Amino acid sequence: MRVFILSTGRSGSNAFIEACQHIENFTSGHESLSRSFGPERFDYPDNHVEADNRLSWHLGSLHKLFGDETFYVHLKRDRDKVAQSFMKRFYSPGSIIDSFSEGLRKSQPENLSKESRLAACYDYVDTVNSNIEHFVDAKINTMSIDLENIDVDFTEFWKRIDARGKLEDALEEFKKRHNATTKRKLKLRKRFKLAAKREWRHIVMSMMS
Repeated sequence: MRVFILSTGRSGSNAFIEACQHIENFTSGHESLSRSFGPERFDYPDNHVEADNRLSWHLGSLHKLFGDETFYVHLKRDRDKVAQSFMKRFYSPGSIIDSFSEGLRKSQPENLSKESRLAACYDYVDTVNSNIEHFVDAKINTMSIDLENIDVDFTEFWKRIDARGKLEDALEEFKKRHNATTKRKLKLRKRFKLAAKREWRHIVMSMMS
């Protein structure tokens, strides 16, 4: 049985997978195939727990490939805390909130006020959670887990998938900090190089069309 942990991100998914490392009869991974394309994107082994917030944009593919033979978890955290956490992720390379704002909402983060960026964060959180809720509502093997009630909910999850291992050690993982947002180093040279490369390729493709 495959287990998919669906979430907005910034909801404890990293800690969740660290906890799942203590399960002996399942493998587990965090965003392990997020850079893959085509069939390889969903080539997860059986008896595997995968947490990847970007899977919330592939719900149609999950249904088509796995249907009700999979156990789905909607991992949630306090809405305000998630939004505030994403606020700190603006302008970070590969940030999903940047992609959501600029790619889906056609609003470049650099041109948005602080209030508008926060509104975008709430919009992202609500959109993804709504998509997941609609998806799991039609599934058979599902459960909702709240990070604020993780000891009780994870214990229930452990029982639902018939996990074997050391539950006590698994629960200890949620007391540690995982994937915390930290102050990053400036990489101006790399960012300018990537921006120039992108613009040049855009010019070349425009000339070819």
